[in-house]
Amino acid sequence: MISVSNLSLRYGKRVLFEDVNLKFTEGNCYGIIGANGAGKSTFMKILSGEIDPSTGRVEISKDQRMSVLKQDHYQFDETSVLQTVMMGNSKLFEVMQAKDAIYAKEDFSEEDGIKAGELEAIFAEMDGWNAESDAATLLSNLGIKEDLHYKLLKELDGNQKVRVLLAQALFGHPDILLLDEPTNDLDLETINWLENFLADYDKIVLVVSHDRHFLDTVCTHVADIDFGKITIFTGNYSFWYESSQLLLKQRTDANKKAEDKIRELQEFIARFSANASKSKQATSRKKALDKIKLEDMVASNRKYPAILFNNQVREAGDQILEVKGLGKTVNGEVYFKDINIDVRRGQKIAVLSHNSLATTAFYQILAGEDKSFEGEFKWGVTITPTYLPADNHDFFEKKDLNLIDWLRQYSEEKDETFIRGFLGRMLFSGEETLKQCNVLSGGEKMRCMISRMMMLKGNVLMFDEPTNHLDLESITALNNGMKDFKGTILFTTRDHALAETVADRILELTPNGLIDREMEFDEYVSSDKIKAIRAEMYGEALV
Repeated sequence: MISVSNLSLRYGKRVLFEDVNLKFTEGNCYGIIGANGAGKSTFMKILSGEIDPSTGRVEISKDQRMSVLKQDHYQFDETSVLQTVMMGNSKLFEVMQAKDAIYAKEDFSEEDGIKAGELEAIFAEMDGWNAESDAATLLSNLGIKEDLHYKLLKELDGNQKVRVLLAQALFGHPDILLLDEPTNDLDLETINWLENFLADYDKIVLVVSHDRHFLDTVCTHVADIDFGKITIFTGNYSFWYESSQLLLKQRTDANKKAEDKIRELQEFIARFSANASKSKQATSRKKALDKIKLEDMVASNRKYPAILFNNQVREAGDQILEVKGLGKTVNGEVYFKDINIDVRRGQKIAVLSHNSLATTAFYQILAGEDKSFEGEFKWGVTITPTYLPADNHDFFEKKDLNLIDWLRQYSEEKDETFIRGFLGRMLFSGEETLKQCNVLSGGEKMRCMISRMMMLKGNVLMFDEPTNHLDLESITALNNGMKDFKGTILFTTRDHALAETVADRILELTPNGLIDREMEFDEYVSSDKIKAIRAEMYGEALV
């Protein structure tokens, strides 16, 4: 168990949270949520002992081992991949090193033999003989092939390092597991494996993530940082969000009778309980939901940007997009070939590929930015496509533009009051609107790019990884905006919930052609038939 008592953290006059009293118990997974800057990662660092709180203390049950997902990707550069993973269990690794050091001595004494025997007993008790094979299995499950296990960590690329450090955190079945953004740079298959691993984990897990599907799958509770407090709620992220929005709506409806509010909340909890029964953690979640007290539920204090795309320059006709024989090869590597597509009005299409460079190239061709390709494509005469690229660096190079002037470039209405009002709805207010565009954070730049997209009023929208750098609130608002859009969308995302709730057609670009299915995303990724087709289309390229 982790016990947090009278915890406060202040930076000068700024208070992140104060008088926090919590208990995290075995068998539960807690999603740590809060707006950007609320202190999610900081709270995790306090729990791990990396940061001292202003007041209060953190107590961990005796003999419990804590494991933390490391954020320093260079710390283990001179260590082999397999050893890096085994270092996740520091006590076991120390025993291994001490044992090996004794056996390496040239003047092996009787005293060394006794010590070695003691270490061997400890080693066996800690299941040390299976350590290497357990570490190798973890690495393989996380997409690190066996031929990389004995390389130095510095020989791996950034994505591979992330997976090795995740394997290190999971190694040895720790009693407490702290994971800050564990799904970053993972593909769908690996995320699915991690979801299943954590859903079945019987110890304490605390996780920070912007992936809503991941939080929904693994979390039994949500720890919400809001109002300068940290409050634990039963249920996953979707339950917290929907109940919070319901309460917010009720709070703003002054005429709603109290008994109506209670009945509405009770019906909502009943519906959620029914849905939870389908999950892997059905029994524990159902029992927990039965204990929910209405008075414990509060509306969130957080704000959501107003993302609305339905103000189109004109209504699209029936001819949207026709693609014939499209192909792209770079330096001899085939990104995709033989792509034939007929896009119909109103379709919302998730575009996938095992290679993210392929999907980006696909959008750049359709946006007219890339002229070097095979085949042809044709937009309908009524179509105004609008493209949000994964890399938006070039849009913010002009150092002399503040946020108002930057957005004015894309607006028919040039009046400053109008621009300020629009920025306000996208959560840029007051002096923030005068910030130079080249100093914006990644999340702020993405909100600007979405604002630009709304200003351009396209009737076909193309999104390449639009959730990058966004917080949960902005991702949720974007998700709702894409669902409500009446036009046609092509989009690529690693956000599972976004793909599942928006897409009604899946296109997967492979080096050997196109997989094209009209079905929901979950059905696509779980279909054994589709998995077999994908393996054949990618060949050795598919891990």
